[in-house]
Amino acid sequence: MQKRFLVFSGISGAIAVALGAMAAHYLESKLDGVLLTERNIQTFETAARYQMYHSLVLVAVVFLFEKFNPKMLAKAGYCFMAGIVLFSGSLYLLSTAKLMGLTTVKWLGPITPIGGLFFIAGWIFLALAPIKKK
Repeated sequence: MQKRFLVFSGISGAIAVALGAMAAHYLESKLDGVLLTERNIQTFETAARYQMYHSLVLVAVVFLFEKFNPKMLAKAGYCFMAGIVLFSGSLYLLSTAKLMGLTTVKWLGPITPIGGLFFIAGWIFLALAPIKKK
């Protein structure tokens, strides 16, 4: 499980850096106010930022397994992974949908807050890890 979390966080962190750079360089050159707005770029950057934050905390979770409750830490790790995929993934798609010619992604709108709830749950499980006995 720890290996899975570390592999996921490494890949996720790399993707966050790549997509953050894409927002700063490629997407800003595509601003036209119709297919891509400043708000779209801000949303895309928010997705990359949250992905990076939670990729980093996933690394921390790996190193805490020996010291604190591994069941709580496992729950936290899986919540962070789900949050990255659902929250950041949906924001990436929603913010670039028009630019990519996607017209049927509005159903992703409700997915974003579900991803946010996974992030919140992950932080709660992380907070419970030192309280609960092994």
